Order: sequence, then C-alpha cells, then structure tokens
Amino acid sequence: MHKGFLSSRTINILVPVLSALFGLLMGAIVMLVSGYDPVVGYTALIEGMFGNPRAVGETIRTMLPLVLAGLSVAFAFRTGLFNIGVEGQLLVGWLAAVWVGYAFELPKVIHLPLSILVAAVAGGLWGFVPGYLKGKFKVNEVIVTIMMNYVALYVTYDLIKRFLHAGNEKTYDVKASASLASPWLSSITDGSRLHWGIIIVALAAIVMWFLLDRTTMGYELKAVGYNQHASHYAGMQVSRNVILSMTIAGAFAGIAGSMEALGTFQYMTAMTAFTGVGFDGIAVALLGMNNPFGIILSALLFGGLKSAAPQMNFTANVPSELINVIVACIIFFVACSYVIRWALNRFSKEGK
Repeated sequence: MHKGFLSSRTINILVPVLSALFGLLMGAIVMLVSGYDPVVGYTALIEGMFGNPRAVGETIRTMLPLVLAGLSVAFAFRTGLFNIGVEGQLLVGWLAAVWVGYAFELPKVIHLPLSILVAAVAGGLWGFVPGYLKGKFKVNEVIVTIMMNYVALYVTYDLIKRFLHAGNEKTYDVKASASLASPWLSSITDGSRLHWGIIIVALAAIVMWFLLDRTTMGYELKAVGYNQHASHYAGMQVSRNVILSMTIAGAFAGIAGSMEALGTFQYMTAMTAFTGVGFDGIAVALLGMNNPFGIILSALLFGGLKSAAPQMNFTANVPSELINVIVACIIFFVACSYVIRWALNRFSKEGK
C-alpha cells in the first residue's frame, strides 16, 4: 500500500490546526466585507488575549471551565454517547458548590475539596438520569440531556429565589475556606481573576486520559461505545457502562461549575438564560478531537477569543459579536474535517 510522507498522527494534528486557521481566515473575510480592517481587528484580538499579564490571566481563567466542559463532551463521545447536557450539569454543580461553600464552617483543607466533590456528585447525578434511561430503556440521550438543561436552569433559579437568595438575585458568597481565589496568581497577572482551578483542570485532563487509555474500565467503556452487541457477547455489562459513562461525563461538567462557583464569581446568580459554557464545550471537544490534551489547547483558543472580544470592540471598533462568527466558522471547518483529511492524504501521497 502506498503511504504518503505525512503520517496518520501528523494528519490528526494538522486537521484541527487547519480548521482553526480556516475559521480565522473566514472571520477576516467577514470583517473585510463588513467594512472593518481584519489586520487591526486581529491585532487587537491578540493583544486582548496575550498582550499583557492581565490579559493572559483572563484568557487562562476563561478557558478553565471550557476545558472541563470539553472533557465532559469528549468522555461521553469516546464511549459512544452524545452529552448535550453539559450546560445543565454545570449549573447544578455550580449551585451545589456555592451551597457547600457558604453553608459549612470547615478548615480549608476539607472545605475546598468537599465543595468540588459535591459539585462533581451533583453533575454526576444529573448525568446519571439520561445514562440510566439510555442504558435501561434505550431512550435517546440527546433528547433527555437537552430537556434536562432546561430543568436545571429553572430548578437552580427557583432554589436560589426561594432558599439561597442574598439580594440582587444572587446567593451568599462562598467562605474563604472554600475559595479557589489566589491573591498571588492575581498579583502576578495584574489583578486578573485567575485562580487555583488551573490545577484542578490539569488533574482532570490527566484523569480522563488515564481512565480511558490506561485502565480496564476505560477499555470497556470505549468497547461499549464502539459496538454494544459485540461488548455484550464478550461478557461486558453494556447497561452499567452506559450509565457509568454519562455519570462520569456529568461529574466533569459539575466540576466545571465549581470553577465558576469557587473561583471566578464566588457566588451564583439566579439565571434566566444559559451561560453558554456547556455548549461551547461541544465546540472545544470537536476542535480538540476528543483528546484531553487537544481539548486544553482548543479551550485556550476559545477562552482567548471570548475574553478578548471586548478588547477587539474597544480598540478596533469591531463588533464583539464577530467572535461568534469566527467560532461558528471554526466549527464548520471541524465538521468538514473529512474533506481536510482527504486533501491532506492526497497531498501527502502526491508529495512523496
């Protein structure tokens, strides 16, 4: 068989990189057609992402929940499931972390891990429901997770308004013993909201990689995702693995909520609209090719785009909504990855 000079691994790396570049190129064309200077716009965007220590801190801070949302989507996808419910799982994790964060008086060494753990459990339980319905009754998990997003949105809103309301439609602030905030990280990034969640996110990516690629349980989860019938004949418990997969995916999303609860905001507002982080997690997972370390790089790009959008508007007078157009273009080219992969394979064979 004739092989090209580009290996399969190289092509797998090039596909998301080219998708991002093509998306940025399309964004430049849209700017040009709309009467804006793309060079000035992208210069302002890069300045807003990495131009100073504060910008770097805010870019990293914005990417943290996106990484965990992406891990949640990717974990389910690699086990044959579509977790569209990350937004809802994130919201219940956020509320759970805030409640534990202000309702208990504990030493920090116990209080902070407990708050994150309870957020993971809350998100996991929210993922367990569609997993159980899928595993036991073959109910489509996409429909259930979408519905549960709205249940989570209005349940958290009602709970805050009824029981956790501290004024201005927000909860009480979490105690310092449950906070991820870091005066040191803030000082070295000129007052950004960067917090210690960066360590949690790094550990979560390693845990997902280790779990899926280095354990028997991970092998079973992926096998069930590839072929449930073959897995059943091999003696694997398909239903249990489906439930477990969605529960773990929900736990990742719940921890994403704790990043907002204990790190960025220190409280939760009674929301009438979704945060968008859970849905952005789908794009992050797609661009990161469902690989934990690819997701980190993908989230860095998306986090930078999100955090620098106001800077682009302020400096270059380019509407910050254009960022959504760029993100949409990147997702479009990721969806067209088969065409990009085919072109790379063709180029590789012809260039040998």
